[in-house]
Amino acid sequence: MNAKVEIYTWSHCPYSQRAKALLNKKEVEFIEYCIDDDETAREKMAQRANGRRTMPQIFISDRHMGGCDDLHLVEEIGTLDELLYENQLIN
Repeated sequence: MNAKVEIYTWSHCPYSQRAKALLNKKEVEFIEYCIDDDETAREKMAQRANGRRTMPQIFISDRHMGGCDDLHLVEEIGTLDELLYENQLIN
């Protein structure tokens, strides 16, 4: 079973675009919350993301993954596929 992937973005954020590009390259379906100029949505995201307010913020199976660099790091070390396709989560 594939993991549920959610990503909070800004439409003109290069890091958001880079994270989405990696997910698209891996053919991962994700739910995108583009929160341009929506401070209420950003606050909700920050609560879910342990106070992090930078974009993007990524959640896999309702657990906070981190931002763009975090996503690329787990891809580089070879564990992203496990997170996405086997529902194994970072502790």
